[in-house]
Amino acid sequence: MSRQVLAATTLSRRGFLAASVLGGAALVACNRSATAPNGAGTTDPIAAAEAARPHTGKTVTARLAPGPADVDLGGTRAQTLAYNNAVPGPMIRANVGDEIAVTVDNGLDHPTSMHWHGLAVRNDMDGAAPATPNVDPGKSFTYRFTSPYPGTYWAHPHTGLDTDYGLYVPVIIDDPAEPGRYDAEWIVMLDDWTSGVGSSPEQIYQGLKSMGGGSGQGPMAGMPGMGGMGQMPGMGGMGDMGHMPGMGGMGQMPGMGGMGSMPGTPGVGGASSSNLLGGDGGDVTYPYYLINGRIPSAATTFTAKPGQRIRIRIINAGADTAFRVALAGHRMTVTHTDGFPVVPTDVDALLLGMGERYDVVVTAGDGVFPLVASAEGKNAVARALLSTATGSAPDAAFRPPELTRLVGTVDTFTATPQVQLPTTSDLALQARLTGTMMAYDWAINGRPYDQTIPLTIQEGQHATLTFTNNTMMWHPMHLHGHTFQVIKADGSPGPRKDTVIVKPMQTVTTRLAADNPGIWMLHCHNAYHMDAGMMTTLNYTG
Repeated sequence: MSRQVLAATTLSRRGFLAASVLGGAALVACNRSATAPNGAGTTDPIAAAEAARPHTGKTVTARLAPGPADVDLGGTRAQTLAYNNAVPGPMIRANVGDEIAVTVDNGLDHPTSMHWHGLAVRNDMDGAAPATPNVDPGKSFTYRFTSPYPGTYWAHPHTGLDTDYGLYVPVIIDDPAEPGRYDAEWIVMLDDWTSGVGSSPEQIYQGLKSMGGGSGQGPMAGMPGMGGMGQMPGMGGMGDMGHMPGMGGMGQMPGMGGMGSMPGTPGVGGASSSNLLGGDGGDVTYPYYLINGRIPSAATTFTAKPGQRIRIRIINAGADTAFRVALAGHRMTVTHTDGFPVVPTDVDALLLGMGERYDVVVTAGDGVFPLVASAEGKNAVARALLSTATGSAPDAAFRPPELTRLVGTVDTFTATPQVQLPTTSDLALQARLTGTMMAYDWAINGRPYDQTIPLTIQEGQHATLTFTNNTMMWHPMHLHGHTFQVIKADGSPGPRKDTVIVKPMQTVTTRLAADNPGIWMLHCHNAYHMDAGMMTTLNYTG
């Protein structure tokens, strides 16, 4: 099956055809809104919300060209997709209140978009249909918005599985008033990598769907474009999952549909178990795991001086992998998650689901220290190096002891008092997570995205948003255009987040302030779960 056909079916499945219907009107609205200097006096709630944001009068511009690229992963080259021929793509950086104007020149053979992950942007610039029209091949579009909050963010397409090809960039929003209690800054992007060196993301997705498809058989050798998946590079050679470490007894797990004994299922659903994630580590094993676009044997090096305080901004851009991150020989002080400050907390390691970000501060030791991102439940690592002196680094497979000490998770942290949300609630919203690995039929409230019934809210309301995971897989749940405050199991306030891990059979309760009108995506940030339908919308009404 051609990539064009796969892309088209993916867009249809996720309801992106709605953008074609609304595209003309939406594009006019976007252009009109972009030229309005303040939106003062308008009855348009999106323009009014934009006018209420801080504005410095300064504009930061950038140009991104998604397209085919030949990238060097560190001695291994990959034919893939990238922004401006680089993985990660070029960083976008601005201050709170600056206008950010990013032109996307689409060099792909299918429509694309640019979603500003974690940023509370105006709805018609969010980069996800139907709120924002997709950019057709050969066309350009300029996203214009301001960010009201500082923090560590990132941007990526919201079309099909494009992010898993390497289409992502870091986005940093600075607050000039924030005290700079550090000497250097290190931006770290984590990724799981298959494009150009193993199976394509579309082949992986089709394998996951056909592995069970509700039939319990899953033979894939005869599928067009699958080419004998049992021997596919990048699928991990994982034929007999019943004998894999951590997979024993999987055939008897509720909701897994006897997957442990299924024939013909190499490389999908093949991760080992993870206590931190409550079970399976993920659906896919990858040929490589990267930090800043480099494989472990050719790690990127960050240079500093002994004793310097380094702010490390960690972003998980992976499609199917949670990472446990530690810096050998150091403790980390966590200061922010998903852009918002937390009470500073010391940990030895951190768990990041897909889409999550953490900011930490370390005091650099004297020597060469690996920063290791262990692919949780997958028995592989990504790594980079911190170098403050001459010396040699440990072997590329080295796992620092910090990985098994105190690991920070969402329950470890508490938002600072200044950013906590009100405890009152006008509305209860429920997002019930459903589906099985067997049928690969992931959904929210029992409905895939093309059949979804949106959640609704009115501007100014405060809601309790509850995620109830009725599946045997973990899901990193992400809400566009907002952050919510996680409520810990004991009822105490947790951190402000836009992406939160919900473990199997777990319920996570959050608080949400309806302060950014529009139509907003709510979805699992596992790319394959989202593409299968685990997505709905939060719609402002009234």
